[in-house]
Amino acid sequence: MPRFLRQSLAYSFLLIGIISCKSYELTDVKPLSGSPQTVENLYFSSNQDYVYKCQMDIYKNHISGILIIKKINETTHRVAMTSDFGNKLIDFEISDQNFKLNYVLPDLDKKIVVNFLRNDFQQLLKREYQVNDGFENNKDRIYLSRVHNKSYYLFFDKENGLLKQIIYTKNRKEKIDFTFEAKKHIFADSLNLQHKDFKINIKLFQITETE
Repeated sequence: MPRFLRQSLAYSFLLIGIISCKSYELTDVKPLSGSPQTVENLYFSSNQDYVYKCQMDIYKNHISGILIIKKINETTHRVAMTSDFGNKLIDFEISDQNFKLNYVLPDLDKKIVVNFLRNDFQQLLKREYQVNDGFENNKDRIYLSRVHNKSYYLFFDKENGLLKQIIYTKNRKEKIDFTFEAKKHIFADSLNLQHKDFKINIKLFQITETE
């Protein structure tokens, strides 16, 4: 893992600037009447630890380990990842506005790596969204939340009411697709985080479930 991070990451991220993203648009939807003022992502709202098997793919390079997400207070989570052999890789505290790096493995201590983790987890752990517009199709209710040049499309399953997907866009370009599988509104059994403008994919699979 350290070898590829030293040799591959710098080159790989040079490709970001030349990969284009299409503007994101909803298709086959109609306006939804009576949208709520806010909606929430409650998957990380419990005070218990969220423990996942983590698989991270970066330009055909693979990292795996255990990821723990713990809610510290109403605005902040602590995120820690260890390797499959129990070695600590990274430990940080994060909220919508703040980021505190407690530890990072020296070979991971690269600005571009830390920045993408910070951005990914700020988007993933964002809880409350102001609703600007609502749509629906046969299966989902879709709420649009705009914050400056960022937009979030939250897809809630009509049948069970659970959040199944968040599409994060910036400057109208799709950046990250968060896809959830869940049986409870406070706990996602699995998560697939797929970047659209460069080749990074993070997958989380349940190890322990909250009550």
